[in-house]
Amino acid sequence: MKVGFAQFAPVFGDKSANLSRVNRLIGKTRGGLIVLPELFNTGYAFTSKRELGKLAEPAEGPTALFLKALCRENDLCIVAGFAEQAEGRYYNSAVLVTRDGVQGVYRKAHLFMHEKHWFEPGDSGFTPFCCQGARIGILVCWDWIYPEAMRSLTVNGADIVCHCANLVLPYCQAAMVTRSIENRIFIITANRTGREKRGRFDFHFTGGSQIVAPGGRLLVRVRESQEALRTVDISPGTARNKKATRLNDLLADRRTDLYFRK
Repeated sequence: MKVGFAQFAPVFGDKSANLSRVNRLIGKTRGGLIVLPELFNTGYAFTSKRELGKLAEPAEGPTALFLKALCRENDLCIVAGFAEQAEGRYYNSAVLVTRDGVQGVYRKAHLFMHEKHWFEPGDSGFTPFCCQGARIGILVCWDWIYPEAMRSLTVNGADIVCHCANLVLPYCQAAMVTRSIENRIFIITANRTGREKRGRFDFHFTGGSQIVAPGGRLLVRVRESQEALRTVDISPGTARNKKATRLNDLLADRRTDLYFRK
């Protein structure tokens, strides 16, 4: 299975420009799974909830229709972060789209800093979706710092975790190698690059999008400032073998009778 990511610097508020950029980046890529950054179509630095409301859209909205057309043309699955509007609430979400349309929506569970002023905490849980024979889990940015999130997706059967991100701290890329070792799972982090300065906010994004294989092997990583599309070929089924050694199964050996005791 071919998997990959697109790293670029979205233009705040200019959906048309951002969708065009993705269209150019993906280009003639045929088949497989591509992951896009968090809030890829709008940019990140909202300054008010009113501003968010003007840019948010339903899961089955115009952005999903654009992604569906791209998937149909290129025989792809795409996971992409966007600002979701649902029943008068706003979520920092990611959508899984195929040639047949939206297959699943994940809402970010752990909100970072000022996101708490604009978005509702996600309520979708950690359930994998199916894509081209693989089981796909989704996380968004700050979810990475909670090992329970990755472990929940692993226990629920994910082969690949698609991590849509707008990272500003320097820790995640290295930590995802550890998450892969802990869970023997593929992890695709699609981070954005560039700088976004709006109002009192000034964000510098760390780039470094990457793909990690079960056991922590780094398959590809791009530079901080690089605009890039990268793909690699993987065998998703290798993530279903949880043996760390001949006698150690990472899931079977868990001591759930002892964890979280007060």
